[in-house]
Amino acid sequence: MERDVEAFVGEQLRLARIAWGLSLEEVGQAVQATRQYIQQLETGAKKPNSDMVAALADVLGIEPLFLRSHIRSSVKPEQCHFRKQMTTPVSVTSLVLARGSILDRLAGELDRLLRLPTVNFPDIPISAPEEIERAAEETRRHWGLGADGPIISMMRVVENAGAVVTCLGGISERVDALSMDRPRPIIVRSAAKESLCRLRFDLAHETGHLVMHRGLQTGDRETEDQANRFASAFLLPRFAFLREFPRGRTLNWTEIFNMKLRWKVAARAIVRRAYDLGAISAAQYRTANIHLVKSGQAKCERYDDQLPMEPPELFDAALDKLERSKPGSTRALARSMGLGERLFEMVAGRKLPEDGVIETGNIIRFPARG
Repeated sequence: MERDVEAFVGEQLRLARIAWGLSLEEVGQAVQATRQYIQQLETGAKKPNSDMVAALADVLGIEPLFLRSHIRSSVKPEQCHFRKQMTTPVSVTSLVLARGSILDRLAGELDRLLRLPTVNFPDIPISAPEEIERAAEETRRHWGLGADGPIISMMRVVENAGAVVTCLGGISERVDALSMDRPRPIIVRSAAKESLCRLRFDLAHETGHLVMHRGLQTGDRETEDQANRFASAFLLPRFAFLREFPRGRTLNWTEIFNMKLRWKVAARAIVRRAYDLGAISAAQYRTANIHLVKSGQAKCERYDDQLPMEPPELFDAALDKLERSKPGSTRALARSMGLGERLFEMVAGRKLPEDGVIETGNIIRFPARG
Protein backbone atom coordinates (compact mmCIF):
# COMPACT_ATOMS: atom_id res chain seq x y z
CA MET A 1 0.00 0.00 0.00
CA GLU A 2 1.32 3.41 -0.97
CA ARG A 3 2.62 5.50 1.90
CA ASP A 4 1.00 8.78 2.87
CA VAL A 5 2.71 12.03 1.91
CA GLU A 6 4.36 13.11 5.15
CA ALA A 7 5.11 16.70 4.05
CA PHE A 8 1.49 17.50 3.20
CA VAL A 9 0.28 20.87 4.63
CA GLY A 10 -3.49 20.93 5.11
CA GLU A 11 -3.67 24.72 5.42
CA GLN A 12 -2.35 24.99 1.86
CA LEU A 13 -5.20 22.80 0.63
CA ARG A 14 -7.69 25.03 2.41
CA LEU A 15 -6.09 28.17 0.93
CA ALA A 16 -6.30 26.87 -2.64
CA ARG A 17 -9.85 25.59 -2.16
CA ILE A 18 -11.13 28.90 -0.78
CA ALA A 19 -9.27 30.86 -3.47
CA TRP A 20 -11.46 29.07 -6.02
CA GLY A 21 -14.58 29.54 -3.93
CA LEU A 22 -15.13 25.78 -3.65
CA SER A 23 -16.81 23.99 -0.78
CA LEU A 24 -15.44 20.91 0.96
CA GLU A 25 -18.15 18.86 -0.71
CA GLU A 26 -17.33 20.17 -4.21
CA VAL A 27 -13.66 19.31 -3.84
CA GLY A 28 -14.55 15.92 -2.39
CA GLN A 29 -16.83 15.09 -5.30
CA ALA A 30 -14.14 16.16 -7.79
CA VAL A 31 -11.59 13.72 -6.31
CA GLN A 32 -14.10 11.02 -5.38
CA ALA A 33 -13.78 11.51 -1.65
CA THR A 34 -16.12 12.54 1.13
CA ARG A 35 -16.54 16.01 2.52
CA GLN A 36 -15.35 14.73 5.90
CA TYR A 37 -12.15 13.34 4.39
CA ILE A 38 -11.24 16.69 2.74
CA GLN A 39 -11.88 18.44 6.04
CA GLN A 40 -9.62 15.95 7.82
CA LEU A 41 -6.88 16.67 5.27
CA GLU A 42 -7.21 20.42 5.84
CA THR A 43 -7.04 20.11 9.61
CA GLY A 44 -4.10 17.70 9.50
CA ALA A 45 -6.06 14.82 11.02
CA LYS A 46 -5.19 12.67 7.98
CA LYS A 47 -2.48 12.62 5.32
CA PRO A 48 -3.22 11.84 1.64
CA ASN A 49 -1.27 9.46 -0.56
CA SER A 50 0.54 10.73 -3.66
CA ASP A 51 -2.35 9.82 -5.97
CA MET A 52 -4.73 11.93 -3.91
CA VAL A 53 -2.25 14.82 -3.87
CA ALA A 54 -2.04 14.65 -7.67
CA ALA A 55 -5.84 14.61 -7.95
CA LEU A 56 -6.24 17.58 -5.61
CA ALA A 57 -3.57 19.53 -7.48
CA ASP A 58 -5.31 18.90 -10.80
CA VAL A 59 -8.68 20.08 -9.46
CA LEU A 60 -7.24 23.21 -7.84
CA GLY A 61 -4.93 24.29 -10.67
CA ILE A 62 -1.77 23.94 -8.61
CA GLU A 63 1.40 21.86 -8.53
CA PRO A 64 1.75 19.19 -5.82
CA LEU A 65 4.55 21.33 -4.37
CA PHE A 66 1.92 23.89 -3.31
CA LEU A 67 0.45 21.33 -0.90
CA ARG A 68 3.81 20.56 0.67
CA SER A 69 5.12 24.08 1.24
CA HIS A 70 4.90 26.40 4.22
CA ILE A 71 5.12 29.79 2.51
CA ARG A 72 4.75 33.30 3.94
CA SER A 73 1.91 33.85 6.39
CA SER A 74 -1.60 34.42 5.04
CA VAL A 75 -3.38 37.77 5.00
CA LYS A 76 -5.31 38.25 8.26
CA PRO A 77 -8.74 39.95 8.42
CA GLU A 78 -7.32 42.88 10.41
CA GLN A 79 -4.81 43.50 7.60
CA CYS A 80 -7.55 43.83 4.99
CA HIS A 81 -9.52 47.07 4.68
CA PHE A 82 -12.94 46.15 3.30
CA ARG A 83 -15.71 48.59 2.55
CA LYS A 84 -18.88 47.63 4.43
CA GLN A 85 -17.05 44.96 6.43
CA MET A 86 -20.15 44.09 8.46
CA THR A 87 -22.36 43.41 5.42
CA THR A 88 -19.81 41.67 3.17
CA PRO A 89 -20.66 37.93 3.03
CA VAL A 90 -18.17 35.74 4.89
CA SER A 91 -17.67 33.67 1.73
CA VAL A 92 -16.57 36.75 -0.21
CA THR A 93 -14.29 37.90 2.61
CA SER A 94 -12.63 34.47 2.75
CA LEU A 95 -12.23 34.43 -1.04
CA VAL A 96 -10.52 37.82 -1.04
CA LEU A 97 -8.20 36.88 1.83
CA ALA A 98 -7.20 33.62 0.14
CA ARG A 99 -6.47 35.16 -3.25
CA GLY A 100 -4.80 38.11 -1.57
CA SER A 101 -2.54 35.73 0.36
CA ILE A 102 -1.38 34.02 -2.83
CA LEU A 103 -0.88 37.36 -4.58
CA ASP A 104 1.07 38.58 -1.54
CA ARG A 105 3.38 35.58 -1.84
CA LEU A 106 3.87 36.24 -5.54
CA ALA A 107 4.71 39.89 -4.82
CA GLY A 108 7.17 38.71 -2.17
CA GLU A 109 8.95 36.50 -4.71
CA LEU A 110 9.15 39.39 -7.20
CA ASP A 111 10.63 41.51 -4.40
CA ARG A 112 13.28 38.84 -3.93
CA LEU A 113 14.18 38.76 -7.63
CA LEU A 114 13.83 42.44 -8.62
CA ARG A 115 14.32 45.83 -7.02
CA LEU A 116 10.75 47.07 -6.93
CA PRO A 117 9.89 50.57 -5.67
CA THR A 118 10.54 50.92 -1.95
CA VAL A 119 7.37 50.73 0.14
CA ASN A 120 6.95 54.28 1.38
CA PHE A 121 3.52 54.78 2.94
CA PRO A 122 3.74 57.06 5.98
CA ASP A 123 2.16 55.92 9.24
CA ILE A 124 -0.01 58.77 10.55
CA PRO A 125 -2.55 57.60 13.15
CA ILE A 126 -5.39 59.99 13.92
CA SER A 127 -7.41 60.53 17.08
CA ALA A 128 -9.72 63.39 16.07
CA PRO A 129 -11.60 64.36 12.86
CA GLU A 130 -9.61 67.57 12.36
CA GLU A 131 -6.41 65.52 12.15
CA ILE A 132 -7.52 63.92 8.85
CA GLU A 133 -6.76 67.10 6.87
CA ARG A 134 -3.30 67.20 8.44
CA ALA A 135 -2.72 63.53 7.61
CA ALA A 136 -3.60 64.12 3.95
CA GLU A 137 -1.39 67.21 3.74
CA GLU A 138 1.48 65.44 5.47
CA THR A 139 1.17 62.48 3.07
CA ARG A 140 1.36 64.86 0.10
CA ARG A 141 4.49 66.44 1.56
CA HIS A 142 5.97 63.02 2.32
CA TRP A 143 5.66 62.07 -1.35
CA GLY A 144 6.75 65.48 -2.66
CA LEU A 145 3.42 66.19 -4.36
CA GLY A 146 3.03 69.81 -3.28
CA ALA A 147 -0.06 71.32 -1.70
CA ASP A 148 -1.68 73.33 -4.50
CA GLY A 149 -2.00 71.25 -7.64
CA PRO A 150 -3.96 68.28 -8.98
CA ILE A 151 -2.55 64.77 -8.76
CA ILE A 152 -1.49 63.92 -12.31
CA SER A 153 -1.88 60.14 -11.88
CA MET A 154 -3.20 58.65 -8.66
CA MET A 155 -2.21 55.22 -9.93
CA ARG A 156 1.40 56.30 -10.32
CA VAL A 157 1.36 57.85 -6.84
CA VAL A 158 0.43 54.61 -5.06
CA GLU A 159 2.62 52.43 -7.28
CA ASN A 160 5.62 54.73 -6.79
CA ALA A 161 4.98 54.35 -3.05
CA GLY A 162 5.34 50.59 -3.51
CA ALA A 163 1.75 49.34 -3.65
CA VAL A 164 0.64 46.61 -6.03
CA VAL A 165 -2.70 47.50 -7.67
CA THR A 166 -4.71 44.71 -9.21
CA CYS A 167 -8.20 43.54 -10.08
CA LEU A 168 -9.06 40.09 -8.74
CA GLY A 169 -11.23 38.54 -11.43
CA GLY A 170 -14.59 37.20 -10.40
CA ILE A 171 -14.79 39.03 -7.07
CA SER A 172 -13.88 42.64 -7.84
CA GLU A 173 -17.40 43.11 -9.20
CA ARG A 174 -18.86 41.99 -5.85
CA VAL A 175 -16.88 44.30 -3.58
CA ASP A 176 -15.72 47.89 -3.68
CA ALA A 177 -12.02 48.67 -3.75
CA LEU A 178 -10.08 47.30 -0.78
CA SER A 179 -6.52 47.27 0.46
CA MET A 180 -4.27 44.83 2.29
CA ASP A 181 -1.65 46.11 4.72
CA ARG A 182 1.21 43.76 3.91
CA PRO A 183 5.00 44.23 3.60
CA ARG A 184 4.14 45.33 0.05
CA PRO A 185 0.64 46.81 0.24
CA ILE A 186 -1.97 45.44 -2.16
CA ILE A 187 -4.86 47.53 -3.47
CA VAL A 188 -7.69 45.67 -5.20
CA ARG A 189 -9.78 47.88 -7.45
CA SER A 190 -13.31 47.15 -8.59
CA ALA A 191 -13.69 45.95 -12.17
CA ALA A 192 -17.23 47.32 -12.20
CA LYS A 193 -16.13 50.97 -11.99
CA GLU A 194 -15.14 52.44 -15.35
CA SER A 195 -14.95 56.09 -14.25
CA LEU A 196 -11.49 57.59 -13.83
CA CYS A 197 -12.77 59.88 -11.07
CA ARG A 198 -14.20 56.96 -9.12
CA LEU A 199 -10.97 54.99 -9.58
CA ARG A 200 -8.82 57.88 -8.33
CA PHE A 201 -11.07 58.42 -5.33
CA ASP A 202 -10.96 54.69 -4.51
CA LEU A 203 -7.16 54.70 -4.66
CA ALA A 204 -7.01 57.77 -2.42
CA HIS A 205 -9.53 56.17 -0.04
CA GLU A 206 -7.40 53.04 0.29
CA THR A 207 -4.32 55.23 0.74
CA GLY A 208 -6.14 56.78 3.69
CA HIS A 209 -6.61 53.36 5.28
CA LEU A 210 -2.96 52.41 4.72
CA VAL A 211 -1.77 55.72 6.17
CA MET A 212 -4.19 56.22 9.09
CA HIS A 213 -5.46 52.78 10.06
CA ARG A 214 -2.41 50.53 10.29
CA GLY A 215 -3.21 47.62 12.59
CA LEU A 216 -6.84 48.68 13.04
CA GLN A 217 -9.99 46.79 12.08
CA THR A 218 -11.85 48.94 9.56
CA GLY A 219 -15.06 48.72 7.56
CA ASP A 220 -17.33 50.47 10.06
CA ARG A 221 -18.99 53.80 9.38
CA GLU A 222 -16.40 55.82 11.31
CA THR A 223 -13.28 54.47 9.61
CA GLU A 224 -14.93 54.59 6.16
CA ASP A 225 -15.92 58.24 6.70
CA GLN A 226 -12.36 58.97 7.78
CA ALA A 227 -10.93 57.36 4.63
CA ASN A 228 -13.43 59.28 2.48
CA ARG A 229 -12.43 62.56 4.11
CA PHE A 230 -8.75 61.71 3.62
CA ALA A 231 -9.37 60.99 -0.08
CA SER A 232 -11.15 64.33 -0.52
CA ALA A 233 -8.39 66.22 1.30
CA PHE A 234 -5.64 64.40 -0.59
CA LEU A 235 -7.15 64.96 -4.05
CA LEU A 236 -8.52 68.47 -3.32
CA PRO A 237 -6.18 70.28 -0.86
CA ARG A 238 -8.28 72.68 1.19
CA PHE A 239 -6.54 76.02 0.54
CA ALA A 240 -6.20 75.47 -3.21
CA PHE A 241 -9.78 74.22 -3.34
CA LEU A 242 -11.23 77.20 -1.49
CA ARG A 243 -9.41 79.60 -3.82
CA GLU A 244 -10.82 77.88 -6.89
CA PHE A 245 -14.33 76.80 -5.92
CA PRO A 246 -16.98 79.14 -7.40
CA ARG A 247 -19.01 80.71 -4.59
CA GLY A 248 -22.42 82.28 -5.04
CA ARG A 249 -26.06 82.08 -4.14
CA THR A 250 -26.52 79.35 -6.73
CA LEU A 251 -24.14 76.60 -7.76
CA ASN A 252 -22.14 77.30 -10.91
CA TRP A 253 -22.18 73.90 -12.58
CA THR A 254 -20.06 75.06 -15.52
CA GLU A 255 -17.22 75.96 -13.17
CA ILE A 256 -17.74 72.84 -11.05
CA PHE A 257 -17.35 70.64 -14.10
CA ASN A 258 -14.33 72.68 -15.19
CA MET A 259 -12.86 71.81 -11.78
CA LYS A 260 -13.71 68.17 -12.42
CA LEU A 261 -11.72 68.19 -15.66
CA ARG A 262 -8.77 69.95 -14.01
CA TRP A 263 -8.61 67.95 -10.77
CA LYS A 264 -10.03 64.66 -12.15
CA VAL A 265 -12.42 64.40 -9.23
CA ALA A 266 -16.17 63.73 -9.57
CA ALA A 267 -18.56 66.68 -9.37
CA ARG A 268 -20.35 64.92 -6.52
CA ALA A 269 -17.06 64.73 -4.58
CA ILE A 270 -16.36 68.40 -5.36
CA VAL A 271 -19.67 69.58 -3.90
CA ARG A 272 -19.15 67.32 -0.88
CA ARG A 273 -15.72 68.86 -0.37
CA ALA A 274 -17.27 72.33 -0.63
CA TYR A 275 -19.83 71.40 2.02
CA ASP A 276 -17.21 69.90 4.36
CA LEU A 277 -15.12 73.07 4.12
CA GLY A 278 -18.10 75.40 4.62
CA ALA A 279 -18.01 76.83 1.09
CA ILE A 280 -21.70 75.90 0.55
CA SER A 281 -24.61 75.48 2.93
CA ALA A 282 -26.42 72.27 3.80
CA ALA A 283 -29.34 73.43 1.63
CA GLN A 284 -27.03 73.99 -1.35
CA TYR A 285 -25.45 70.59 -0.79
CA ARG A 286 -28.86 68.88 -0.82
CA THR A 287 -29.84 70.81 -3.94
CA ALA A 288 -26.63 69.75 -5.66
CA ASN A 289 -27.23 66.07 -4.99
CA ILE A 290 -30.84 66.32 -6.14
CA HIS A 291 -29.65 67.97 -9.36
CA LEU A 292 -27.13 65.19 -10.05
CA VAL A 293 -29.75 62.50 -9.47
CA LYS A 294 -32.46 64.18 -11.57
CA SER A 295 -30.03 64.85 -14.42
CA GLY A 296 -29.07 61.15 -14.52
CA GLN A 297 -25.58 61.71 -13.12
CA ALA A 298 -25.84 59.76 -9.88
CA LYS A 299 -23.46 57.07 -11.18
CA CYS A 300 -22.19 58.31 -14.53
CA GLU A 301 -21.42 62.02 -14.72
CA ARG A 302 -20.78 64.42 -17.55
CA TYR A 303 -17.27 64.04 -19.02
CA ASP A 304 -16.71 60.59 -17.46
CA ASP A 305 -16.33 59.18 -20.97
CA GLN A 306 -13.70 61.79 -21.85
CA LEU A 307 -11.27 61.02 -19.04
CA PRO A 308 -9.05 58.02 -19.86
CA MET A 309 -8.44 55.45 -17.13
CA GLU A 310 -5.14 55.12 -15.29
CA PRO A 311 -4.16 51.45 -15.70
CA PRO A 312 -1.94 49.75 -13.11
CA GLU A 313 1.61 49.19 -14.36
CA LEU A 314 3.86 47.97 -11.55
CA PHE A 315 2.86 44.32 -11.29
CA ASP A 316 2.68 43.62 -15.03
CA ALA A 317 5.91 45.55 -15.63
CA ALA A 318 7.71 43.51 -12.99
CA LEU A 319 6.56 40.22 -14.54
CA ASP A 320 7.53 41.47 -18.01
CA LYS A 321 10.96 42.47 -16.74
CA LEU A 322 11.43 39.08 -15.12
CA GLU A 323 10.58 37.32 -18.38
CA ARG A 324 12.84 39.59 -20.44
CA SER A 325 15.76 38.95 -18.12
CA LYS A 326 15.54 35.24 -18.87
CA PRO A 327 12.81 33.66 -21.02
CA GLY A 328 10.95 31.03 -19.06
CA SER A 329 11.66 32.64 -15.68
CA THR A 330 7.99 33.45 -15.07
CA ARG A 331 7.01 29.82 -15.47
CA ALA A 332 9.94 28.83 -13.28
CA LEU A 333 8.75 31.27 -10.61
CA ALA A 334 5.21 29.88 -10.76
CA ARG A 335 6.51 26.32 -10.48
CA SER A 336 8.71 27.19 -7.53
CA MET A 337 5.61 28.48 -5.73
CA GLY A 338 3.54 25.47 -6.77
CA LEU A 339 1.19 27.59 -8.89
CA GLY A 340 -0.36 25.90 -11.89
CA GLU A 341 -1.35 27.88 -14.97
CA ARG A 342 -4.98 28.33 -13.91
CA LEU A 343 -4.27 29.56 -10.39
CA PHE A 344 -1.47 31.85 -11.60
CA GLU A 345 -3.81 33.40 -14.19
CA MET A 346 -6.58 33.90 -11.65
CA VAL A 347 -4.32 35.63 -9.13
CA ALA A 348 -1.99 37.52 -11.48
CA GLY A 349 -4.68 38.50 -13.98
CA ARG A 350 -2.59 37.32 -16.93
CA LYS A 351 -1.56 34.08 -18.58
CA LEU A 352 1.83 32.53 -18.15
CA PRO A 353 3.93 33.25 -21.26
CA GLU A 354 4.55 30.39 -23.63
CA ASP A 355 7.93 28.70 -23.26
CA GLY A 356 10.50 30.61 -25.29
CA VAL A 357 8.21 33.58 -25.98
CA ILE A 358 9.24 36.97 -24.59
CA GLU A 359 6.33 39.34 -24.05
CA THR A 360 6.74 42.90 -25.27
CA GLY A 361 5.33 46.22 -24.19
CA ASN A 362 6.19 49.36 -22.28
CA ILE A 363 7.79 48.38 -19.01
CA ILE A 364 9.20 50.05 -15.95
CA ARG A 365 12.91 49.30 -15.53
CA PHE A 366 13.54 47.13 -12.47
CA PRO A 367 17.18 46.10 -11.97
CA ALA A 368 17.63 42.52 -10.86
CA ARG A 369 18.89 41.85 -7.37
CA GLY A 370 22.38 40.56 -7.31
